Amino acid sequence: MRYYVRKLGFYLVALWAALTLNFFIPRMMPGNPVDTLLAKLQQRGGSVDPAVRRSYELLLGTDTGEPLWDQYVSYLGNILRGDLGVSVSAFPEDVTYVISQALPWTITLVGIATLLSFLVGVGLGAVVGWKRGTWLDSLVPATTVLSAVPYFWLALIFILVFSSMLDWFPLQQGYDVTLMPGWNPEFIQSAIYHGTLPALTIVVSSVGGWLLGMRNMMVSTMDEDYVLTARAKGLRDRRIMTRYAARNAVLPSVAGFAISLGFVVSGSIITEQVFSYPGIGSKLLQAVENNDYALMQGIFLVITVAVLGANLIVDLLYGLIDPRTRVEK
Repeated sequence: MRYYVRKLGFYLVALWAALTLNFFIPRMMPGNPVDTLLAKLQQRGGSVDPAVRRSYELLLGTDTGEPLWDQYVSYLGNILRGDLGVSVSAFPEDVTYVISQALPWTITLVGIATLLSFLVGVGLGAVVGWKRGTWLDSLVPATTVLSAVPYFWLALIFILVFSSMLDWFPLQQGYDVTLMPGWNPEFIQSAIYHGTLPALTIVVSSVGGWLLGMRNMMVSTMDEDYVLTARAKGLRDRRIMTRYAARNAVLPSVAGFAISLGFVVSGSIITEQVFSYPGIGSKLLQAVENNDYALMQGIFLVITVAVLGANLIVDLLYGLIDPRTRVEK
């Protein structure tokens, strides 16, 4: 029990530190977001009188007349209430609403693609590592080459081949724009159809890394004493591979999967941009282009919480998979 309490306390402290950095870093940057937005407004012929400045300060939560500590306390209070401010680039929508509209698309696309690449890569890596030195082992370099290929380059190749030349998949968007979004078979089918090619891009690019990592761990694990003992007992090869070798070899991959799973919510900005996919990565790029500090802070906060949450869950599961990690030192 002490192990789990200690882990939970560590991640709570990490969350508080992330929230604090998320508040102070934008305020430590050169310039002022209000000045930036007012300059843009002035270039477009808008009014920049004190009333407008005051409105922008209240809008962005950067009231220069309020002490920094009071701003920090207000910021934490707003976070607890789920109030992330108002998005300038999507005015007058709240940041929470903007994120809630884009996040399901990213979680569905990148989440499923990450899970598939992990399962396929780890499964193939276990088999290849078990049969090291065979013809399967000679195929590993081909998969690792794909891991070195940039997402955007592979995405462009897939668009050229599967969309332009073969016309199997649409060129862009997350669904047919003539349909109304909703939980109906026609829209779901359209979303799956439009998301297949971006998901395939992510899977092909990342499966090689999981395969190589699992293969190398399997090769190391096969020389351990408990594997040799299992062989000496006359256990079946499949049982030795799954219950003894693979179960221990997969532990580093599980830890790496936690980090990848946490970053699912950040999306694949380049991939989403190439396919014009309506995910959180596109919203982050839009926020950067429009100096939308509230939306950037909100997205960074969601990413941080997702990464910490995923690592916490995997840390707790890690203790169940490998009881040695719960031993007090």
